[in-house]
Amino acid sequence: MVDVISKEKRSKIMSAIRSKNTKPEILLRKALWAKGIRYRVHYGKEKIDIAFPTQKIAVFIDGCFWHGCPLHSHIPKSNVEYWIPKLQRNINRDKAIEEKLKKEGWQVIRIWEHELKEPKGVEMISEKLINIRSAH
Repeated sequence: MVDVISKEKRSKIMSAIRSKNTKPEILLRKALWAKGIRYRVHYGKEKIDIAFPTQKIAVFIDGCFWHGCPLHSHIPKSNVEYWIPKLQRNINRDKAIEEKLKKEGWQVIRIWEHELKEPKGVEMISEKLINIRSAH
């Protein structure tokens, strides 16, 4: 299927997509900060979204499209030969990073962006992280 948007417009749209400091990340970080919880951002070679190095807790906030959310991910209709391998590489990289961190003794928590968009999602997840941290 041919893209209905011009190449220039598509390029502008795609260039606006952030890999860090996304809205879901910022929402969760602000909620944690407001509760007095301090953390590291984009930590280490793995670029952990939110890290608690002392407790070895790594939090990744995964975009539904880019990381293969079972509820919301889809394959675009145009340029399928590009998108299928691209999205699969993202998923494989996520698994490899998670395995590496776990071998190093980290607890890895993955949060889908849609979980933060739900009513009270940010509050529930921030409380969960606080409980996990206090258990360490």
